[in-house]
Amino acid sequence: MEYCGNFIEERELLAVHSENELQLAADVLVIGGGPAAAWAAWAATSQGVKVIIVDKGFLGTSGAAAASGNGIMAPSPENWDKVLSERYRVGKNLANSRWIERVIEKTWLSLPLVESWGYRFPKEDGESVRQSYYGPEYMRVLRKNLLRVGVQIFDQSPALELLLADDGSVAGARGVQRQHHRTYTVRAGAVVLANGGCAFLSKALGCNTNTGDGLLMAVEAGGELSSMEASNHYAISTAFNATVTRGVPFGWASYTDEAGNDLGGYINGRRDPSFLPNALLKGSVYARLDKATPEVKAVIEKSHFIAFLPYTKAGIDPYTERVPVTLILEGTVRGTGGIRLTDDSCGTKVPGLYAAGDAASREFLAGLASGGGGPNAAWAISTGQWAGVGAATFAKSLGAQANERVARPAGQVGLRSSPSPTSETFDSEAIVHGVQAEMFPLEKNYLRSEQGLLDSLAKLETLWQQVQGNPKQDTVRDVEFSRRAAALTAVARWAYFSALHRTETRSEHIRVDYPETDPNQRYYQATGGLDKLWVRRDWITDAMSGDKPQSVYATPPVQTTQTTPSVSKL
Repeated sequence: MEYCGNFIEERELLAVHSENELQLAADVLVIGGGPAAAWAAWAATSQGVKVIIVDKGFLGTSGAAAASGNGIMAPSPENWDKVLSERYRVGKNLANSRWIERVIEKTWLSLPLVESWGYRFPKEDGESVRQSYYGPEYMRVLRKNLLRVGVQIFDQSPALELLLADDGSVAGARGVQRQHHRTYTVRAGAVVLANGGCAFLSKALGCNTNTGDGLLMAVEAGGELSSMEASNHYAISTAFNATVTRGVPFGWASYTDEAGNDLGGYINGRRDPSFLPNALLKGSVYARLDKATPEVKAVIEKSHFIAFLPYTKAGIDPYTERVPVTLILEGTVRGTGGIRLTDDSCGTKVPGLYAAGDAASREFLAGLASGGGGPNAAWAISTGQWAGVGAATFAKSLGAQANERVARPAGQVGLRSSPSPTSETFDSEAIVHGVQAEMFPLEKNYLRSEQGLLDSLAKLETLWQQVQGNPKQDTVRDVEFSRRAAALTAVARWAYFSALHRTETRSEHIRVDYPETDPNQRYYQATGGLDKLWVRRDWITDAMSGDKPQSVYATPPVQTTQTTPSVSKL
């Protein structure tokens, strides 16, 4: 397993531990520990290649999927057209029907595999009902299967930067191992980034491992992001235990203000998604699940039992007592923005680099709407496999000498010292709090405006300059936290910079100064850059009727570059 080939380090990372660095080699390296990462590792292994997977936590227990149950968008074939049409409608003419169809079909065909690996779906009339999964058991089965097929798993080993060969292709990654207090290097022919989106450490259940690391790594390597304006998804939670973000039970709630006045909150019998944010901006909101029938209670308590733990611990009966509620930012985890995909195998602009799950932009599936729940679960299953196969194919094309390529580390901010030795060490915790102060408030991130975005971008730019300084590197945790602060700052800048340039309201992206949806803005917004941010319009070429194009981009694109947070015309 150990590799001692040609590896050129231009700069040191955690020099105090460099003599203990673990050096490994594989054909495919998968970064992440959720469903998308597990499916990618399995799919790559099925192609006959050697696979290593590194996870920030413990693969099987960390991440959003492992925290509770989840639906899966996997209708039976007779319902495919109906579900496809509904997803395209929800995407408001920015989703791609061919990709939706691919995801539905791949997911439906894949779930029997999970059953064959040992997962027990519920039965009806002797037939398996594969419409949802219980997260802890689902992830336990996926981990067990990876070990069975020979995937080598490194837990508690966050990856921090990619390695690049001289031709610009990816050549592996470096990171730290918390429990062994050392750095590691994995040389690989291809890499799959499946390490989630970014929830900005909001404490949403299962999301604190989702800090945008993969997005920063991809951009540093030369990749692009897309639809980052769809990065402001908020989820309902009890205010007294603001972490469990399972909204299904609240579909049977009555909402009142402090004085007990009815606030409504429903349109045609369904919960209005815009109600709660606007109500909370005016004052406290209370919910009581008094609309739930005995049949509904039985279903939601079984399927969403984790949502009832806060009530149980507090000794509250949610059906008869009012409880204060709030909104927790889930960012891109249930939003859409992420690494831009360039082909059907989930490749990126960087040769040998693939993206899957929440790390990838889900614009093809959801437009700028949320794919949270069933659609995102299906996206993880399908893109994980496509990326795994794509990465394996690329790695094999390099031949037996792939891991002997000269390589350099691509990581920059938050990893290595400033050119000025006198530069102060930046405070990672203060940086995180600064980012959260701009991303958490509803009045800043939910109700966006040109001036508000400019003000936040100016503050985020100051934070970005701070993380250019010297990171604290006394321990592996110091290295991890410094890098995390840089990633959160970078993702916040890309999110707001993209939001500034989409001058309309569409799905979850709300501009109070542009409240209408503009039918002429039918494009995806690619973005990237580190010190100098840029936005490019990628026009969608398929017909509004939902035709199934082979390509979704027009050429040439229109690009805008900015070095300071000010408005420029596209």
